[in-house]
Amino acid sequence: MTSVLTRIVVTAFALILVAEFIPGIRIDSVFTALIAAGVLGVLNTLVRPILVILTLPITLLTLGLFIFVINAVLFWFVASFLDGFTVSGFWPALWGSLVVSIVSAVVNKKVNDQ
Repeated sequence: MTSVLTRIVVTAFALILVAEFIPGIRIDSVFTALIAAGVLGVLNTLVRPILVILTLPITLLTLGLFIFVINAVLFWFVASFLDGFTVSGFWPALWGSLVVSIVSAVVNKKVNDQ
């Protein structure tokens, strides 16, 4: 359970960082970032594998680059129904999902190594 909470906090930190540096992404509060991180985690666990399987032909055709589109759409989807988390379009969603993934992976690696 501690690992899940740590991942949510790390993702929330990454979301706040993304909102500061990428135009078109806004998060109103830390609480909103925590909720968004939790929803992103649930969607990445339950929905993303289904989307990857359904889009496997196009993913293979694009040599795996379509996975970035799936991540961006999920990121944008969370912002579409969560008050206080705004993404103004596809490109901010793409860059935001990419940066959140990188920051989360790096910080989670550092936390797990200690």
